[in-house]
Amino acid sequence: MKKVGLSYFITALGVALLAGGLIILKTVGEPQGIMQALPYVMIGLGCGIFGHGMGDIINRASMKNHPELAQQDEINKSDERNVAIANRAKAKAYDAMLFIFGALMVALALMNVDLIVVLLLVFAYLFVAGIGIYYRCKYDKEM
Repeated sequence: MKKVGLSYFITALGVALLAGGLIILKTVGEPQGIMQALPYVMIGLGCGIFGHGMGDIINRASMKNHPELAQQDEINKSDERNVAIANRAKAKAYDAMLFIFGALMVALALMNVDLIVVLLLVFAYLFVAGIGIYYRCKYDKEM
């Protein structure tokens, strides 16, 4: 029952963020500094959070009417084969991401984009690569 309440809370939070972003967007005449981007960030986050919450609510409602589908869905989520496929897909996506973001960083640097933007992307790239190295070492010790 706690998860159902959490889904409704998440949905309400998404609506509140969306409404707050729209209100700020319409009421602030000449936005300065962070107020130029804040309403759009709130709208984007609100839409995403609302979609996640509503998706969970709709999924629960549909599974409530069809318990055999709920049981089959639970089996599929915990099936070793499906878990292995999902992990392999994530690994391929991670490998591709390293090359794609590397090329993007070089392209942005060659286009003389603001140095702050390039450095933020480089730090994010190195952070993700560091996490990959950490877990690689951790799993090598375990197995």
